[in-house]
Amino acid sequence: MLKQLALATALIASLGTAHAYQAEIGGTIAVVDPDNGDTSTGFAIDGTYYFNPVQVKNYPLNEAAFLNRASNINAAITYMDFDVVESTTFGVGVEYFVPNTDFYVSGSIGQITLEADGAEDFDTTVYAAELGYLPVPGLLIAAGLAGFDNDVGDDVDPTLRAKYVTQVGAYDMNFEGGVIFANDEAVNLGTDLYLDKTFSVGLGYTDDGLDDAFQIRAKKFFNQQVSLEGSINFEDAGNVFGVRAAYRF
Repeated sequence: MLKQLALATALIASLGTAHAYQAEIGGTIAVVDPDNGDTSTGFAIDGTYYFNPVQVKNYPLNEAAFLNRASNINAAITYMDFDVVESTTFGVGVEYFVPNTDFYVSGSIGQITLEADGAEDFDTTVYAAELGYLPVPGLLIAAGLAGFDNDVGDDVDPTLRAKYVTQVGAYDMNFEGGVIFANDEAVNLGTDLYLDKTFSVGLGYTDDGLDDAFQIRAKKFFNQQVSLEGSINFEDAGNVFGVRAAYRF
């Protein structure tokens, strides 16, 4: 009887143990359906490595890394094949939550290459850096600079963004927004409602100073490791459909 009780106790304890992961890799397929012209397709691969294992605890699975203040390095490559031009984007970045403080720093650098038949490749280097502060758990406020440099010109502009994950009633929610203070001011807003710890639905809005887009998105974790998400961007010139699958380990 005591052996059975000990076994049952160990089983219950194991069911309550928080899972952890230290890396995530994802792949995306995108389809651009323009109002005029042919449909375009593309893909992306992204990866993130966390300096320490991310404890899932009782957090929404999609927000575990942020709520853990998990420092990381990340990278992504994207390819799109449009009617008259091919676009390749590569970027690397780092996020660092300063231990035993409420401070945060981040930086990223990347390159966008446009290739067209009969023309030389056109390269643009993009970069950004931020300094942030977390005044309360789940809230990040960050300010920084974002810039670009190519053969036509260069520019650097100040940025400001915020992200807040909190509980609203019985549900967890994510609120985020940012602005780039350029000549053509760019703004993005978004919110996600977690119907449970594994499933979210959300809305987003982006205005890059030239065009704006409205987004509907959803994400589902089938277990601690595997997730699938989809989005639709409604833009002035057409719609963009995206599906991403990811694995954590």
